[in-house]
Amino acid sequence: MKTVDQFNFSGKKALVRVDFNVPLNDKFEVTDETRLKAVLPTLSKILKDGGSIVLMSHLGRPKGGPEDKFSLKHIIPNLNKLLGKDVAFASDCIGSVAEEAVAKLKAGEVLLLENLRFYKEEEKGDEAFAEKLSKLGDIYVNDAFGTAHRAHASTAIIAKYMKEKCAGYVMQAEIVNALKLMNGGVKPVTAVMGGSKISDKILVIENLLDRVDNLIIGGGMSYTFVKAMGGSIGKSLCENDKLDLALSLMEKAKAKGVNLILPLDTVIADDFSNNAKTQVVIKGTIPEGWEGLDIGPESRKLFSETIEKSKTILWNGPMGVFEFENFAHGTVAIANAVKSATQKGAFSLIGGGDSAAAINNLGFGNDVSYVSTGGGALLEYMEGKILPGVAALEN
Repeated sequence: MKTVDQFNFSGKKALVRVDFNVPLNDKFEVTDETRLKAVLPTLSKILKDGGSIVLMSHLGRPKGGPEDKFSLKHIIPNLNKLLGKDVAFASDCIGSVAEEAVAKLKAGEVLLLENLRFYKEEEKGDEAFAEKLSKLGDIYVNDAFGTAHRAHASTAIIAKYMKEKCAGYVMQAEIVNALKLMNGGVKPVTAVMGGSKISDKILVIENLLDRVDNLIIGGGMSYTFVKAMGGSIGKSLCENDKLDLALSLMEKAKAKGVNLILPLDTVIADDFSNNAKTQVVIKGTIPEGWEGLDIGPESRKLFSETIEKSKTILWNGPMGVFEFENFAHGTVAIANAVKSATQKGAFSLIGGGDSAAAINNLGFGNDVSYVSTGGGALLEYMEGKILPGVAALEN
């Protein structure tokens, strides 16, 4: 796979697929610029070479054509500020409007196309739509790893129609950092898996069992394991149809010599609320009417000690309902442990929206090795799946 470093963009129009699927408030203002900032190095390289840039992205899930709330025009003020120049906007992503806007582009200028998903052909991976997009640039650059697991027109099909194609720095970094773990990291290797459901991460967990020494299970998914072992979980989250699967994973871990670590204790609440009554109970003893919303102090200690002894760490998913301040202590403890281990020389990969949000909210983004913006794409890559957007750049 070629990267932007192998191209000189002087006099060229770079057609760059970015992931600008950013959150907007009710005033259509961007509330998190992480994805916008992530692609700045790629865009800077192209502009420094003397090239021009045509940006294309999706935003949200428009149902049947253009909707103002999903227009990419709302992010123009943020792009102007971040790039330090005025970014032009085309009110369509194909056809005469887009083609005329591209034709006017001079070296050093940037154009943003309207939302790709205003056309259903984008998500369908339509060949004719991809070919129309391909006419808007000389070199195709994919810097949208977060959409690489989708065989959409702008991520997988368009590459067929472009003579020159490459990965941007975000795409390159996501793959390089994921491979540090998947190709066998420096031991001991620890994966910390949280979140609500085993079913969302079963394939990742199974794939990791051949690569890790320790597998820490926290968050909502841990209650399915506890119930499978015969424990009482009250009204905690549980996938009752996955109890056998949980036991099977524990057996596989044991057979492979992986230390599967579950919480020792739980912070429970009588209501799903930040102001609920709480108490700490040992694993498997949650009374009826109560639910687990965070890992307890003994679990925080055990998990943190395991992480701090590790040389390679993957963290995906929170330890509790971290959006409630009173139930964020477990997630914060993991973040602190990952930061500490990294400072001692460990490699740490933070994957998944909630884990990334926790790290960034605590101001630890620069204190860990890599914070992925890939979300579902990173998980599928770690499941061992071929990602269409990555494969398109390799062919």
